[in-house]
Amino acid sequence: MPSGWVLLLLAGLFLLVFVCFQRAMAVMADQEDKQDRLAYRRAARWSSRWNEWFARRRYIHRHLVDLLEAVQWPVQAGGFTLVTLLAGAAGISGGALLFQNVKGALLLGLLAGSAPYLALRMVLSHRQLKARMDFLPAVELFYQCYLITGGRQVRSALHRTVEEHRLLGSIQTVFEQLYRNLSVRGDDETSLRIFSTSLGHIWADYFVQILRVSLTEGHPVADNLKDLITDMRKARRANQQERNRLLEIRIANFSPIVFLALFIGINIRYNPANAYYYYVLDASGRNMLLNAGALIFVSFVMGLYLSRKKM
Repeated sequence: MPSGWVLLLLAGLFLLVFVCFQRAMAVMADQEDKQDRLAYRRAARWSSRWNEWFARRRYIHRHLVDLLEAVQWPVQAGGFTLVTLLAGAAGISGGALLFQNVKGALLLGLLAGSAPYLALRMVLSHRQLKARMDFLPAVELFYQCYLITGGRQVRSALHRTVEEHRLLGSIQTVFEQLYRNLSVRGDDETSLRIFSTSLGHIWADYFVQILRVSLTEGHPVADNLKDLITDMRKARRANQQERNRLLEIRIANFSPIVFLALFIGINIRYNPANAYYYYVLDASGRNMLLNAGALIFVSFVMGLYLSRKKM
């Protein structure tokens, strides 16, 4: 049974990990800005060697790059993976100190190590939900700009769409990112894939396929855009119903946390001494909180899965 100084040490460890996580994010963001300005990278740095090694894991690296670009976090995929590994190591250490068994160490390490990726997916899901209802007006505006610019140059139509600043909500940022990537990145396929990831629904995939045909083959796509807009208008009511289901899923995700906090809060309010003994000092109480945290984590994962399926 851990004593009070061990619990104090554990709390300090978690606080240190949290501060280090924030500092690491700030340092990596500053490093990205400096690298963009200098246009070179020192190969001798261990961080560069780690990023180069991780870049050779093509599938995982491309997956994380797409997600990080979609949420516009100024962090490289290698740095994000390193933060994930450090969080997992901190979770294992904290679990060993707090629970003093293999199950507690491994389970808390798994939860802590998966937390950065889960947070990334939750932020992306939130942005996708916000941009979902604004996608149809954005495509309509793009179609108008496409016709005005002559019906052949997708980049010119995107430039006009972005410059008019008539897009609603967060969809303006998504289209700005698409135009910037198509203009600067030099890899149209990656730019379109990031755009599709940012929106995360089937209509965005259809729109991306239309843009891909225009960019690669140069064919006019005005008729395809018109058909897409017509189909989206017909499906608007169904989209509203799906949006309501997504909101219900998100509310259901946070309800276990509310009930757990209410349950613990009532016990602390009416019997603080016993609550402290059971939740902090007693092994069975800590194990109960660990199991509750694991179940809540699984509920978030299932919520993300259902959200992606409804998209």
